Amino acid sequence: MILANTTIPLVGLADVAVMGRLPDPIYIAAVAMGAAMFSAVYWIFGFLRMGTTGLTAQAFGAGDHPEIPAIFLRACAIAVALGGLMVALQWPLKQLLFALFDASAQTSQLADQYYSLRIYGAPGLLLHLVQLGILFGLQRMRDTLWLSVGLNLTNLCLDIVLVLGFDMGVKGVALGTTISEWGAAALGFWLVYRALRQLGATPRQSALWQASKVSALFSVSSNLILRTFFVQLPFFAGTVIATQLGDLTLALHGVLMQLFFIMTYSLDGFAHTAETLAGYCYGARQRRPLRLAGYYSALWGFGLAVLTAIIYALFGQWFVEFLSVSPDLRTAAVEYLPWIVLAPVLCVWAFLLDGIFIGTTHIREMRNAMMASAAGWALLLWLTFPALAYHAVWLSMSAFMILRGVLLGLYYPRIEAAIAHTVTEQDVVPGR
Repeated sequence: MILANTTIPLVGLADVAVMGRLPDPIYIAAVAMGAAMFSAVYWIFGFLRMGTTGLTAQAFGAGDHPEIPAIFLRACAIAVALGGLMVALQWPLKQLLFALFDASAQTSQLADQYYSLRIYGAPGLLLHLVQLGILFGLQRMRDTLWLSVGLNLTNLCLDIVLVLGFDMGVKGVALGTTISEWGAAALGFWLVYRALRQLGATPRQSALWQASKVSALFSVSSNLILRTFFVQLPFFAGTVIATQLGDLTLALHGVLMQLFFIMTYSLDGFAHTAETLAGYCYGARQRRPLRLAGYYSALWGFGLAVLTAIIYALFGQWFVEFLSVSPDLRTAAVEYLPWIVLAPVLCVWAFLLDGIFIGTTHIREMRNAMMASAAGWALLLWLTFPALAYHAVWLSMSAFMILRGVLLGLYYPRIEAAIAHTVTEQDVVPGR
């Protein structure tokens, strides 16, 4: 799971690294701006992955195998509808997103080129999220590794060919990402089909669009949308603020966020493990294995967080120099790298508890915790920005992560309390 997750930010990393070979940091700034737009939208649609994982893991744990392909088909229908709507409404969506940024004319022009091609990958990417959700829920971690490697290796190769080979610039980055997203969707369908066939799972036609099942999906999804909106808010606002501080700061923000996302997705390997095991145990009504899954995920997750912090402390500047040849950007990064070094230890608890709450579909508690954390983030950013400028972005982000972990920890006892006391508990954590 860690290997699979570590490959996910390689899409953005490859885009930034290829743009960083060009002498002007404005190319990184344009890609950072364009990628932030799509990240904001796709994070809102993250319920397609998270909700699917939780429902699938619980059905798997309860032995309700026919329900799993039904979950997949329902989520795919929603993904296709939303992706098609994004393509159909791309012009008003672009006007809305671009209105939030105050970038220079040249950066906006390049970001427009990126947007105009990347938008056509929306249906493929949303289908990819659903496929990941099913594979996570079925504990098919090796399949998720192949799926992620396929997406990112394709993107990396296309970046090199289209940008460095054919000199397509920002258009090459966007086209490469779009093609790789559709390729991942095609591979994902085959992997999910194989997993369901091996499980012997065929949907019950009468239950495919059963009102209670569809209602459960939308209940989980609606709360996840709200939760994800508040989680994404600090990230999106950080990019908007960096845009207002100039092209160099925007380019710097793009580089620092790549390092942040590498850390995030690496630690999310344990979060996703906790997610699928917690969902399985919750569906099977097993209290002790649920607690053990959380305990061992937290233990190993914290160890990886400390190791990641040490690596960033030793090699952070080298990573920046690898991503950009701009002397100004390399110099500016030195001042802000300590925030990246601290981030793993501060973030790991929020990520792990996120996984447990998603797997058990206790989404209302997550929603409430994220709303409160976002309020604390906004207040701290407002108070400190006049004095700290760009440092305030990272200070408030760090506080946001700490608040998420604390509030979710306070809510955790509700999950164990929801498991019926009358069900016989097992002493081993299931899984493979």
